[in-house]
Amino acid sequence: MNILITGGAGFIGSHIADAYLKLGHRIVILDNLSSGKRENIPSKAVFYEMDLLDPDVEKLLRDEDIEVINHHAAQISVVRSVTDPLEDANINIMGSLKLLELAKSRGVKKFIFASTGGAIYGVQDTFPADENHACRPESPYAISKFSVENYLHFYKTAYGLDAVILRYSNVYGPRQDPHGEAGVVAIFCQKLLKKTQPVIFGDGEQTRDFVSVLDVAQANATALNTSLTGIFNVSTGKETTVNQLFRHIADLAGNEEAPRHEAPRKGELQRSVIDSGKFQKNTDWNPTVSLQEGLRGTFDFFASQREK
Repeated sequence: MNILITGGAGFIGSHIADAYLKLGHRIVILDNLSSGKRENIPSKAVFYEMDLLDPDVEKLLRDEDIEVINHHAAQISVVRSVTDPLEDANINIMGSLKLLELAKSRGVKKFIFASTGGAIYGVQDTFPADENHACRPESPYAISKFSVENYLHFYKTAYGLDAVILRYSNVYGPRQDPHGEAGVVAIFCQKLLKKTQPVIFGDGEQTRDFVSVLDVAQANATALNTSLTGIFNVSTGKETTVNQLFRHIADLAGNEEAPRHEAPRKGELQRSVIDSGKFQKNTDWNPTVSLQEGLRGTFDFFASQREK
């Protein structure tokens, strides 16, 4: 298939491109390189340095005969969305809406959308949260993701556009951007490699559900299944405290220095963990990368980057 990956030069998108190429698909990447990196782009992929709102996106879809769109291009910083919600909405909502209009007009067969798990559910009532949990987005970033989910429901109902919405927990791994939802992994790795003292906001007992980008890439490969549509959590369903995470990475770095604790950040969730049982029951996907294995691969990646 001819597959367009928006944001394919980014952390998650580039891993998905690798996975799709291994399956024999023809991959076209659209990325404006505002946060993505040219070196992340697989050599076998066709690359367009272009913004989602560029009028030439329509020509790209036509010329490349795009059959499936995997939409990962986004403004990914929760903090930035709070300080500039207009920019966040322009990129994440208007950019996505334009892409949906083009998908409709071009007869695209399937639209795969990268959404968010922890941020979209907000303060949880149950642990882990499944897809039926109430959505209480508390940041413009999460609101924009939820808005696109609702637009996808409209395009399915009105125009028959099949969609798979993947609500990620905290994704980490090689090529990670420190500004994303799971940026703490990249930050800890970089700080410890530089032998500078990392900072933990609050007491460090807040929990997150960390899922490897390699498992996320396989989830996106699974989402290509022609019969699969709907909303699915992609996660491990396991909670890890920030203190535990730091200890794992500090052990990899051979660092015995304690982190510095600062005041907790306003609005930060104390617990966040989501259930991927629905996705596992409907597909053959399961998270296979353990936290220890994933952190080792991530730490080794950042160490190799420092050696270049």
